Amino acid sequence: MYILGISAYYHDSAAALVADGDILTAVQEERFSRKKHDARFPVNAVAYCLQENKIRLTDVDSVVFYDKPLVKFERLLETYLSYAPKGFRSFLAAMPIWLKEKLFLKTTLRRELARLGDCTIPELPQLLFAEHHQSHAASAFFPSPYEKASVLCLDGVGEWATTSVWLGEGNRLTPQWEIDFPHSLGLLYSAFTYYTGFKVNSGEYKLMGLAPYGEPKYLALIYDHLLDLKEDGTFRLDMSYFNYTTGLTMTNARFHGLFGGPPRKPESELTQREMDIARSIQIVTEDVVLRLARTIQKEQDTEYLCLAGGVALNCVANGRILREGPFRDIWIQPAAGDAGGALGAALAAWHEYKDMPRKASGHDVMRGSYLGTKYSDDSIASYLDSIDARYEYLEDDSLMPRLVGVLEDGKVVGWFQGRMEFGPRALGGRSIIGDPRNRKMQSVMNLKIKYRESFRPFAPAVLAERADDWFEIDEKQKSPYMLLVALVKSEHRIPMTEEQQKLFGIEKLNVPRSNLPAITHVDYSARLQTIHKETNPRFHGLLTAFDKQTGCPVLVNTSFNVRGEPIVESPEDAYRCFMRTEMDYLVLENYLLKKEDQPKREQDDSWMKEFELD
Repeated sequence: MYILGISAYYHDSAAALVADGDILTAVQEERFSRKKHDARFPVNAVAYCLQENKIRLTDVDSVVFYDKPLVKFERLLETYLSYAPKGFRSFLAAMPIWLKEKLFLKTTLRRELARLGDCTIPELPQLLFAEHHQSHAASAFFPSPYEKASVLCLDGVGEWATTSVWLGEGNRLTPQWEIDFPHSLGLLYSAFTYYTGFKVNSGEYKLMGLAPYGEPKYLALIYDHLLDLKEDGTFRLDMSYFNYTTGLTMTNARFHGLFGGPPRKPESELTQREMDIARSIQIVTEDVVLRLARTIQKEQDTEYLCLAGGVALNCVANGRILREGPFRDIWIQPAAGDAGGALGAALAAWHEYKDMPRKASGHDVMRGSYLGTKYSDDSIASYLDSIDARYEYLEDDSLMPRLVGVLEDGKVVGWFQGRMEFGPRALGGRSIIGDPRNRKMQSVMNLKIKYRESFRPFAPAVLAERADDWFEIDEKQKSPYMLLVALVKSEHRIPMTEEQQKLFGIEKLNVPRSNLPAITHVDYSARLQTIHKETNPRFHGLLTAFDKQTGCPVLVNTSFNVRGEPIVESPEDAYRCFMRTEMDYLVLENYLLKKEDQPKREQDDSWMKEFELD
């Protein structure tokens, strides 16, 4: 029995196909449309799910949408009525969209599905709606390794819930309690994202990356004025400082007065003030989630915790839960944001609505999150020939040693192989890789490849079996989805001199902190990805070859895209990105391309306008 899950119409629309409870395919619309965080109906993602599995839409038993629009509309109306007449401008802006599209979403979905499936509306599968946080909770628990676990969902807002706690056991998720809008940890963090000049719903990870450069000078202001935090982790916000309930911005004049000035203008210079603000709100966020984790474990007496929702992408907070929290282990849905809601909705329909059994197997069933598109050698060669690209085909036993030499030489490589990742992280399917020992690698990748801010750290991909040799992580623990931060082990660190210890803010950037400077953040941390032979044998093979030659089982791994662009989906996307940047080599499965061998093209930077900076 096939069940199709869909998320759309807010941000990060996606589709996921489940058959008899097994996850077959899951993809985000942005990868096809090339519009980052695309919120439109995921026509291409749905089409690919069907095409890849050789079925028609009429073969699907149920289509499940990831939230309940009528309940969300109720929240919108109640909020505006509560704050009236304040917010009338944003009310006028929101209403036409709701009345035209979202309020009659059932009709809109059926129309879109009928067009896509080339069928009549009566022929369509059953249409179901899950609750937003139910979809998050299902995406966290049902694919997890655990038979029984606590589940914590944290995001901006769904219908009403912003924080929800569940108990997962077998094929059931039982809601325990929730914190409702407008009191939201996700929106609090997004308010500071906005205030520091980054884009809401996409720039939060920049705020997290900026935090180690600052000092927590604003902690008292946040606790004394913005946030009433209880010992058990529950909280309320003082809404007189925020504008997101009814306004067109996240913060207001009172907030700006509290923090000493207006929001930073996007793309303007980052100052020590923004770094200190970032550090302060990051510590607050970690404090809240740690308190919540301890409360949940005490209430439910469980050994394991599952996490989903946008806040679950805060890998620094996740690392602290694992190290300092009361749980034996934690598992985080790799597509923790709204895209993952498509998968959660499908799984909720299978296990809860249809009451189908689930048996935990001791490992997660996400298949490494490699759930997207894959291209054959023939299709790659056909494309490369059509553009007169220069390439050579190498079997792995020749390709891997060649790449090791290229990487040792300080070159940057585009790595495109296997199935595309589901979620916001590149995990060795659509990645850009480099040598982490190279002191210039971080600045080269940031400024010449990714075209992004110099302060942004890069993640290490490390052989799972060697991770505890280099990072402070238990040998039995895994971080396959780049959602945990761990410290570099002390024996690999480079102590700071007395002079270096006096540096502030961005001055710290060019001080090497370890033998792996390209992946070590200024606080000796790293956003870790463990590579497992079972889920990505080719990437594991490359790391093994690199380790054998260099004694280092680690590579820099960043997403295959430039700033403002979605991760590449096709060989055409990969080649275009390769040629537009200062990448040196491109690997498309077993095809190796060298930049200097490619046909010369006229330099044209107008493409940068295609992508909205975020």
